This record gives sequence, C-alpha cells and structure tokens, in this order.
Amino acid sequence: MASIAGPGAKKVRNRVDIRQDAGFRFAGRKEKFQPGFESGRDVWFSCRVPAYEICQKAGASLDVLEEKDLRITVNRTGAELISIARRDASGTWRGFLYRDGEVEPPAAGWGNHATVMGYFLHRLWKEQSVYRGAIIRGGNHGFLRHFAFDAPEVRGAELVYRVPASRIPPEAYPLRVSLELAYRMENDAVRVEFSFTNEEPELTAHVSFGLHPGFAVTSPSTCRLHMPAGTYVRHFAPGNFLDGKTGEIVFAGGDMPFDREKLPDSYLLGLEGVPNRVFTLEDFESGRRVVLDFSEVPFLTLWSDMNPFLCVEPCWGLPDSNPPVPFEQKAGIQVIPAGQTLTRGFSIRPGFFS
Repeated sequence: MASIAGPGAKKVRNRVDIRQDAGFRFAGRKEKFQPGFESGRDVWFSCRVPAYEICQKAGASLDVLEEKDLRITVNRTGAELISIARRDASGTWRGFLYRDGEVEPPAAGWGNHATVMGYFLHRLWKEQSVYRGAIIRGGNHGFLRHFAFDAPEVRGAELVYRVPASRIPPEAYPLRVSLELAYRMENDAVRVEFSFTNEEPELTAHVSFGLHPGFAVTSPSTCRLHMPAGTYVRHFAPGNFLDGKTGEIVFAGGDMPFDREKLPDSYLLGLEGVPNRVFTLEDFESGRRVVLDFSEVPFLTLWSDMNPFLCVEPCWGLPDSNPPVPFEQKAGIQVIPAGQTLTRGFSIRPGFFS
C-alpha cells in the first residue's frame, strides 16, 4: 500500500489485510489462483481486500484505509477526513480535498479539510446557548472538531469513531447522547454516517451536526457546481446569524445560480423542496469530478474564502439566530426521543473526466 503522507510521515504499523473478516474474505472480483490458498479439494481465490495502516505526521495520528482504487485518511483529532484520494488512469494517487493530505496549517486562510460539526454547527450567539436551563458554550461548529478520538474500529472497508456520552464536556452538551461516526467505502464512494444515541431514560435530546468538506478546485470562480432542479429556500444570516428572513428560489437545475464573489458570506439553503438531492462539482482544469448524494440532507451550506476550494456542506441544522432562542428551539434542530438512535449520512464519489 502506498504511503499517503510523503516527507515527514512515519508508518507505525504495517499494512493490515483484513482477511479474517468473512464479509470481505471472498468479496470482490476473483483473481487467478494463488498458491497457498488451497485446503483439501477446496480452492480459494485471492481477493482485493481493504488495507489499513496508521501513520504519524507532524504530531498527528492518521488512520489510512484503502479499498481498490479509493483511499481515505482521517486525523484522530476531530475525526477529520484530511484526504480522499483515487488512482487516476496512470496509477497515480490524486487528492480531492483542499490541501489534501496536509497536516500542518497553511500560512493564511482556512486551515481545515472536512471539519466534523456537532453537537451544534456553525456558531452560537456570543458562543453560548441555553438548553434545558444549562449553558452550552463553544466556538465554531461545536466541540467535535477538537475532540481527541480513540483508535477507530475497523470493519472491513469502514472506520468507526466513537464519542461516549461520559466523555462529552458538560459545558459542551449537558445530556447523555453518544455518537458513532463512520466512514465507509462502498459503491465506489465514501459514505459518511452519523449515529447519535440518546441514552437519557426520559428526556428528548436535540442536536445539530454536519460535515464541512472543502473540495479542491482550480478556483471557486471557475468550477461548476451542478445543482438539481427544485425549490430552494435561502436562509439569510448576516454576520453568521439568522435574522429570520428567507427567500424562495425556484431553480430549473444547472450551475449554481449564486454570485461567486459572495461565497465568503455563505449561502444557507433548505432542501425540502428539492426531490433529487444529487449535486456534482466539476473542475475542468484539473479534470476532477465529485458527485454528492445528499438524499438524507435537509440543509446545504456553500462557502469559500476564495482560496482554491469550494465547501459544499451537508447540514442537519442551521446557525444560531439574532436574537437567540433556546437551543431546543433552534431552526433545523434534530430531535431524538429518549432511548432512540438518529442515523443520517451522505456519500462522496470522487472521479475524473474521461
């Protein structure tokens, strides 16, 4: 398995072929017979199976999982995807995220790749909110982006990261709600899945969450984001806080109908009136294409600081409002009854123009 990290990276564990997982032992296409895979009269065929390794780079612990021609790299700080890469026709790995695979921050501008947002997203008014009489405090996008995750559970072509309810800082979120965050490679794509379990015996829980991926493009001014037909609802948020104003956009489908120069102020879009929520980001100059299946996603944020990336963010919730309301009344908040689990996700399929 090729190393993802380049100079400065140190492999601390060799490649692991997960052949002991029966779900993958015989998965994939059959290849020619390999000596040593014969038992009695039964002949086994070797199969392409996921490969997992751990790397250290610039003080960060990185989990790397490769399945066929697709590879993901996750930083355990924040369980953040820092690389989504695919082999091109020449066999060269090419990344699809902004600053793909880099760990050290840039000299200026946005320093992330695909921030995990939760248990709230975007911003809280004055960095706090009242929830069931308790004060929630936090900066942009909640505590998950800085959470020190343990090593993931590796399930074949899937990495699963966990936040036990007992490890949530009380000032960050007061109820017992645990999280499983999974990155799974399936159907030639990366499936990102959030599963929140409300461990409270009687209380209903409220959360908002999402992912903040910045996809590498030559320029946010020249890339093309194909948006499906439907009725979009734009939520206006001057200064990053909702002011209660909305606008309906009836769109026939095609390249995004927004002023690119205003991307630094964000476009917050409700997708309830969009029946087929598949978005395609195309960058003709680099030859990259990303197909995003947002079938389960209620809100979408578009943003860039005009560096060479475009954030296309699936969101289950919206920013705080001005004036603020109690946390459980926030626009777009997700509700989890006592003892139940809320599971939502989306997929990213990277590719190239032929």
